[in-house]
Amino acid sequence: MFGFRYLKTNPTQFVLHYQKGQLKQSGKGLSFFYFKRSSSISVVPISSKDTSFIFNEITADFQTVSIQGQVTYRITEPEMVASLLDYTIKDRSNHYISDDPEKLEQRIVNLLQVHTRTEIQKRSLREAVQVSDEISASVRKLLTGSGDLEKLGVEIQTLAISAIKPTPEMARALEAEAREELLKTADDAIYERRNAAVDQERRIKENELHTEIKLEEKQRQIRETKAEANLAIEMKEQKIREAKLQGSVRLETERKLLVATKVENAKAEADSQAYALAATLKPLAELDPSLVQTLAIQTGEPRLMVSMAIKELARNASKIGQLNISPDLLESLMDEKQKNKR
Repeated sequence: MFGFRYLKTNPTQFVLHYQKGQLKQSGKGLSFFYFKRSSSISVVPISSKDTSFIFNEITADFQTVSIQGQVTYRITEPEMVASLLDYTIKDRSNHYISDDPEKLEQRIVNLLQVHTRTEIQKRSLREAVQVSDEISASVRKLLTGSGDLEKLGVEIQTLAISAIKPTPEMARALEAEAREELLKTADDAIYERRNAAVDQERRIKENELHTEIKLEEKQRQIRETKAEANLAIEMKEQKIREAKLQGSVRLETERKLLVATKVENAKAEADSQAYALAATLKPLAELDPSLVQTLAIQTGEPRLMVSMAIKELARNASKIGQLNISPDLLESLMDEKQKNKR
């Protein structure tokens, strides 16, 4: 009425009230009456705002990627922002007379794109699609360090790059390459598993072989010990046999010496007896045989006398012309002989 208006703002809105070209009042969440014909009011939102972005960039290997994400920012210097862009309202706090408030968002996205391009061009396609978090941190660091946001009077609260996507053709190529790499990894895993199994089997066989070698060595030591023991026993038995043989030889030698001694003694005794017998028979040997015969006849044995007579006849057979022996004589001799046998 009569050109007066009433304005009520929220705590998340910063108000700049100019009247006749002079700043009359400013602050957050103000409520006041003003005269429309002489007043100019700028309302700058100071709450945080989320802005999504998407743009294409070229990687270091000249491949196109699509970058999607979201940035959260807040106006920290509303007076500066109001001096750069027109935030003048009409009758209500959210109706601006120009589209300048929308330009701030685009300027922030443009700054974000510039620094993102710097990071993307440092990396290859494969690396870029795998390090979105690292790129987000680097871009935010570049934005903060450059001072461009301070000139705009805003600050970045969060920056998240949700996806870095290649073109569909390159995506299929990367998928094929990744698939082949995975298949190769699977083949390598199978090979490693088989190789590990073969190596384990080899170790088992080596352990078995080492065990057999140790057992064989133990058995060889046992055989050597037995052989040494047997050799010692044989040597001991050999020594015993040699001792026995030496004893036998010594005994045999002693026996031979004893036999020789006995032979010598017997020979000496026989010589002594022969000498005694010869000395005894020497007087008889010197006797006349006829005398001996005569002495024998004196025994009176008829047979002896007859035999002596026959012997005498045989001695002088050349001088006898004819000799007759009666059967009675022979018969008597035979009868006498049989009686003597009985």
